[in-house]
Amino acid sequence: MKFRGAPWYGCLVSSQAEQAGKVADDAPSGPSWLKRIGLVLLNPIITLLAEIGATVRLLFDAVFWGLRPPYRYRLFFESMEFVGVQSLFIVGLTGLFIGMVFGIQLVDGFRDFGAENQTGAVVGMALARELSPVFTALMVSSRAGSAMSTELGSMRVSDQVDALTTMAVNPIQFLVVPRVFAGLVMLPVLTMIFNMVGIVGAWLVCVQLLGLDHGIFVDKVRWFVDVPDLMQGMIKAAAFGLTVSLIACRQGFYAKGGAAGVGQATTSAVVQSAVSILALDYLITSIVTGQGF
Repeated sequence: MKFRGAPWYGCLVSSQAEQAGKVADDAPSGPSWLKRIGLVLLNPIITLLAEIGATVRLLFDAVFWGLRPPYRYRLFFESMEFVGVQSLFIVGLTGLFIGMVFGIQLVDGFRDFGAENQTGAVVGMALARELSPVFTALMVSSRAGSAMSTELGSMRVSDQVDALTTMAVNPIQFLVVPRVFAGLVMLPVLTMIFNMVGIVGAWLVCVQLLGLDHGIFVDKVRWFVDVPDLMQGMIKAAAFGLTVSLIACRQGFYAKGGAAGVGQATTSAVVQSAVSILALDYLITSIVTGQGF
């Protein structure tokens, strides 16, 4: 059986082909090479801003829930003991060797132009302003920060955080607030201990081994290291402690992916804490001195 003109199925096939061609033309094309380069360049910035935003949000949540009862004082003291008392040995040992090495370097350099009597003043000011808060925060982030991130991450992947919510206990109030408070309070205390141990280490090397006069060394420390120098170090230590504890809690509290995710969270917490300490050190120093912007 024949039909006049084109067969009906030919028209149908032709119509379908035209529609397919229009759909193909209307389909969105892939990103151009310029867009791909832009995404590659902007991705680290977007990731950084996302991390900062999540940490700041956790800070607001910690402040909000920290001001509300119930106040679990036992958790606060346990966290302070973990962050502060258990870090005394590593902080003291670090302070002793930092003071000894810094004393040797200063005496060796100052003797070239006859100014070794200024060693005590420079050691005291350097420890009070920079070395003590920075090295204390780095040691605490390596010991306590990594432990906090691992502990919270293990609780997250094993559903213990969800269990707290099921029992009508806010997990941020129960887990995050005591640790953030401990970091904020104990870092300045550990920094003062670092100052004292560092001065003792520098005194042992400079006076007992290198022959500097005891009276001159102590007198320079006493007259040149003032309260503003100590306060600058305390401000830095408090900011470092708050930052380290927040980053550790943020990485652990939102960890995912099982044991591998917990390890990744711990690594990220230590690295981000170290970078944040150095960046905040420059920022606070610029604000205090009014220079460097």
